[in-house]
Amino acid sequence: MLLTHNELFDFLEEKYLQYNNAAFIDTDPVSIPHLFSRKEDIEISGFLTAILSWGNRAGILKDARKLFSMMDCSPHDFILNASPSDLNPFRFFYHRTFNGDDCIFFLQSLKNIYQKYDGLEKLFTPVYQGNLSETISSFRARFLETGHQKRSEKHLANPAKGATAKRILMFLRWMVRNDKGGVDFGIWKNIDPSILLCPIDVHSGNVARKLGLLNRKSNDWKAVEELTANLRSFDPADPVKYDFALFGLGVFEHF
Repeated sequence: MLLTHNELFDFLEEKYLQYNNAAFIDTDPVSIPHLFSRKEDIEISGFLTAILSWGNRAGILKDARKLFSMMDCSPHDFILNASPSDLNPFRFFYHRTFNGDDCIFFLQSLKNIYQKYDGLEKLFTPVYQGNLSETISSFRARFLETGHQKRSEKHLANPAKGATAKRILMFLRWMVRNDKGGVDFGIWKNIDPSILLCPIDVHSGNVARKLGLLNRKSNDWKAVEELTANLRSFDPADPVKYDFALFGLGVFEHF
C-alpha cells in the first residue's frame, strides 16, 4: 500500500481514533485492569494480564478473570498478605505454558517488589536516559531476585537478547499513556509517552510492513525500534498511540 507521508498520517490518525475508545475495551485484555479502581490493583492486574496476553483473546480474558477471582478481586491486598496456604490453589492455575509454579513465583516476586521497592512503577522510573531496553532489563533482574525455577524466566522477555518484549511494552502503554480516550490509564506520571516503544506482534508487524513503516523481516527488538522511529515522524510526543491503528487494522480488518 503506497501512500505519501501525509496520506499515511491521515490514515493512521483515522484508525487511531476509530480504535482508541471505550468500545475497544470489552474484547481486549486491557478490560481486566479496568475492573479495578485503586492504583496498585490496576498496576498488578495490568501487569499479570499483560504477561498472560498471548494466544486466543477469549482465553486470555477467561484465565485472567479466573486468576483475579482467586485473589478475591483484591490483587494488591492478596499479594501482600497471602499465606503459603493461600497460595496453594494457584499451583493448579495455568494459561498455555504459564503454569502453577510460574504463577506462584510471579505472585511472590510481586510481593517482594511492593515490599522492597515500593511497587512496579518505581522499577520503571526513571527511565535510563530514555533507554527502555536497559530499563526493562533492570526491571527483569529485580523481578528475578525471588527464588524461581529457570523455566519461569521465559515469561519475562529480555530485550537485551533481542526479544520484542511485546507484553511489557503493552503494559507500559497502559500505565503511561493518557489521552482521554478511555483505554489507557496514564497513572504513571514520571515516564514521558514520547519514549515509549510500540509493541509488535504478528498482526501489527504485518500491517506495519504493508504500510511501509517496517522493513525488518523478523519481529525482534530492532524491529520495535525501527517501527517506533517511523511512527515518531507522525507524532513525536506520542508515537505509541498508533499501536491502536496497527493492531485494529490487523485483528479486526484483516488488513
